[in-house]
Amino acid sequence: MELWNELCTVVGRENVFQNEPMSRHTTFRIGGVADYFVTPTKEEQIWQIISLAKQQKMPYYIIGNGSNLLVGDKGYRGIIIQICKKMNQVDVRENHVYAQGGALLSKIAAVALDHNLTGFEFAAGIPGTLGGAVMMNAGAYGGEMKQVLTEVKVLDEHGGIQVLPVNELALDYRSSILDKRNDIVLSAVLALAKGENGAIQAHLDDLKDRRTGKQPLEYPSAGSTFKRPTGFFAGKLVEDAGLRGFRMGDAQVSTKHCGFIINCGQATAKDVVSLMDYIIEQVEIKYGVRLEPEVKRIGEF
Repeated sequence: MELWNELCTVVGRENVFQNEPMSRHTTFRIGGVADYFVTPTKEEQIWQIISLAKQQKMPYYIIGNGSNLLVGDKGYRGIIIQICKKMNQVDVRENHVYAQGGALLSKIAAVALDHNLTGFEFAAGIPGTLGGAVMMNAGAYGGEMKQVLTEVKVLDEHGGIQVLPVNELALDYRSSILDKRNDIVLSAVLALAKGENGAIQAHLDDLKDRRTGKQPLEYPSAGSTFKRPTGFFAGKLVEDAGLRGFRMGDAQVSTKHCGFIINCGQATAKDVVSLMDYIIEQVEIKYGVRLEPEVKRIGEF
């Protein structure tokens, strides 16, 4: 009760939850309960929560929209800090977009469209937040975050706030220095270009049609399950290994896109992990390529 009361003092009782099912907060719709689930509304609250966790020697983990995450069936023993719906402000000044780390990429794309700004269309269909996208240099359809970022404000592991220019982020394929340093993205500035509203909308519509036609958006998933190995495409390797539609429990390799594992209804984290391990094994046996998971795992399995 002491920790509960302290968390409530920091963020307000309405923003603290106990034994919260993580299946409600991941796009996989999978995961046991978190001991504490906290939704800060201000930047300074994040470090206060982390400080409480450290004092109690309690693990903590930062999430956004839960779009690249698999939480164990036995849940998470510690504090989940969600930076998403309550820290998602987006503002525009001329051709620059200023957004908090919890802003959904789809929201940023919509605001950019409203202001006739182009360059962010590639990210409109990625179901994550700006903070997560910066951390992993998210990309799609030839675009990457590093192409539009100018600077990022982060909370470092010592509680300090730094503003880093894009050239200091070491952005690479699905990686950045921020992830390695355990920094937390508070906000970022994007530089876009002036465009014509109709052309931007047409580009967004085209990418949406391409996603709908090729990706299993009708099922819960965590997006692309594996990183792209050098010289190959993960989905093609999985398909060539004869695993299209292969299933363990309610976790299945999508028949529409073999790079996705989908939740067909009541999949457990154990189902997903077993299927991922089997895929990795089969692809390595047949092609000598070891797939690396893109999905992050937390909690007790």
